[in-house]
Amino acid sequence: MRSLILLAVAGSLAAQTPKFTDVSKAAGITFTHNAGKAGKKWLPETMGSGCAFVDLDGDGYPDIVLLNSKDWTPKGRKTTSALYRNNRNGTFTNVTAGSGLDVELYAMGVAAGDFDNDGREDLYITALEGDRLLHNEGGFKFKDVTKAAGIDNAAFGTSAAFVDYDKDGLLDIFVANYVQWSKEKDLWCSLDGVSKSYCTPESYKGVSSKLYRNLGGGKFEDATKKAKVYDATSKSLGVTVLDYNGDGWPDLFVANDTQPNKLYRNLKNGTFAEEGVSAGVAFGEDGVARGAMGVDSGDFDRSGRPHLLVGNFTNQMLGLYRNEGKGLFVDEAPRSTVGRASLLSLAFGVFYFDYDLDGWLDIFSGNGHIEEEIGRVQPKVKFAEPPLVFHNLGKGKFEDVSAKLGAELTRPVVARGAAYADFDRDGDLDLLIATNNGPAYLYRNDANTAKNHWINIRLKGGKSNRSGIGAVVRVESASGKQWQTVHSGSSYCSQSDLALTFGLGKDPSITSIEIEWPSGAKQRLTNVKPDQHLVMEEAK
Repeated sequence: MRSLILLAVAGSLAAQTPKFTDVSKAAGITFTHNAGKAGKKWLPETMGSGCAFVDLDGDGYPDIVLLNSKDWTPKGRKTTSALYRNNRNGTFTNVTAGSGLDVELYAMGVAAGDFDNDGREDLYITALEGDRLLHNEGGFKFKDVTKAAGIDNAAFGTSAAFVDYDKDGLLDIFVANYVQWSKEKDLWCSLDGVSKSYCTPESYKGVSSKLYRNLGGGKFEDATKKAKVYDATSKSLGVTVLDYNGDGWPDLFVANDTQPNKLYRNLKNGTFAEEGVSAGVAFGEDGVARGAMGVDSGDFDRSGRPHLLVGNFTNQMLGLYRNEGKGLFVDEAPRSTVGRASLLSLAFGVFYFDYDLDGWLDIFSGNGHIEEEIGRVQPKVKFAEPPLVFHNLGKGKFEDVSAKLGAELTRPVVARGAAYADFDRDGDLDLLIATNNGPAYLYRNDANTAKNHWINIRLKGGKSNRSGIGAVVRVESASGKQWQTVHSGSSYCSQSDLALTFGLGKDPSITSIEIEWPSGAKQRLTNVKPDQHLVMEEAK
């Protein structure tokens, strides 16, 4: 009898163990990324690619976009990006054929936003051959409007973000560009002086990122120089939109690989001022530019200010830049668990998200090296690396809980893009991870064993852009105040769901929800029941 009781208790504890479950196969996600590797060690083979959770048909269930590259020379196969429709029962159907995404590209990044305010989320895809602006025609069909829109970017685009930087109600597009590279001008590099290896970006010249201003009528203009964000020395891989000085206008943080990171302050007149050095985010603590990849922003300590999270190269640790106010950031990582635990990882897709719905933003980092043979010269560093998850303990402290969230999540992979969304609408945030030259993984969140409360809010602008991008949502409950901004971009080459999820812990009700729209309009709800998905429209 005693052994039976012990078995029952053990089984109960196992059922309560917080974890993320790999449901890729069960959900119908069968995608494999093709980096086009042909033994020539060409730089782009190490970088791809991104993924997205985005509600493309407006049914409230996030669909999935997975980007693909292709063979450098035809091999008789066709590898395209993939589009998966959410079936609203925990499974997905591949609807790529005839969607407009079924074309071969050496694709890198994806961002989502409704650039023409017709009520459907459009896609911007970065690619070596030239970026694509895809207009959502409805019914999971997309029209390539790149040329007609005036988009012309074939500069090794990586991450992108929709942002209404001039607050005219029309979404503009920022594109992070990497380096000047072509097959004809590929350089020879080596780890051991004998065999060719992948070159690091120091070997290549930089190239400016681009900012496209939405003129309306489906047209864009290249406003890079006019907006004063042109910089030909940059080698950009990530971008996050944040209002770091709290003036109500969207600023830009751009993560650069071996070049100083950029922090562009919005001057409210169509131009930006670059303040990365004075803000303390341009370099590492040693004053040297790091190998920055992915990036996100969020208020992890409920200070009311957005902080930065930056994925960096091996032996550089994650950057955890706390916004001190008055235009200054301080990197907390070297003095925290976050820094120590991430030192040997090479981080690409990174973001803040509240995985256990306790009301405090946690940290996710998808990791993977660029060089398959790195273990020969750095035995402690691996090519495939497990993701890292840091649980927010409050008061600016984090705990590395990676090993506690299930063996499936902690398997070593060569992660690149990563995104989050509540794809099964059970309240908690699930994970999508894209790997380089390998499979994509969909992880269902089974970690909310405490059954914490939550609220999910999706916005639809009226006078503001229809996606609600740039709107600030503030939630107050018994345990305190939280806020988030609807944003495109962040992570690495990826897009998370535009709906916002707030964890509420054990709070049984929500005192108030306040929405500050980019147009300046404000809305307020009081005494809201938790554990529901809300859709809020801006009063016209």
